[in-house]
Amino acid sequence: PAGTGGNSPAISPPGSDGTDRFLALCTSCHLCISACPTHVLQPALLEYGLAGLLKPRLDYTSAFCNFECVRCGEICPDGAIARLSPADKQVTQIGAADFVRDRCIVVTNGTDCAACSEHCPTKAVSTEPYGTNLRLPVLNREICIGCGACVAACPVRPVKAIRVTGLRTHARAKKPVEKQAVAPVPAGDFPF
Repeated sequence: PAGTGGNSPAISPPGSDGTDRFLALCTSCHLCISACPTHVLQPALLEYGLAGLLKPRLDYTSAFCNFECVRCGEICPDGAIARLSPADKQVTQIGAADFVRDRCIVVTNGTDCAACSEHCPTKAVSTEPYGTNLRLPVLNREICIGCGACVAACPVRPVKAIRVTGLRTHARAKKPVEKQAVAPVPAGDFPF
């Protein structure tokens, strides 16, 4: 996966540069938790280990990190979460997604879904044809930022078919390649 230093059970906020720096600087003031518009920032229990007790972490069980939002970096008083421009935040990899095919309702129930791909702001989750008239998710980890939108959208319960683990050291995602639009052929003209 993208990123260095391995994965962590906890996902530290964008702008924290990763778990070690974040835990060293964060004072657990919880201003970021209070200011988070989606309430994805929650106090950690033991996800960071004992040293990270009550420090903010992203919890994707019911929310995700909004693609446009940089509020936590704006409000952090101690520099644990640096201010990022929206453009920088949108390529900051805070986590690594994993798709568990055998949990997906497309495979288990033969039900079309694609909720994860429809909610992914970077289009790191797309779909490919599967079976008869179904679409199966496909993950491109190079452009995934680990925001959790796919996890929040996944209807599978109790354990989601897609999950995100934190990157111990944050990285930069590649920008998705925009597909070129094909110009329409004017009426009455041959395309050759």
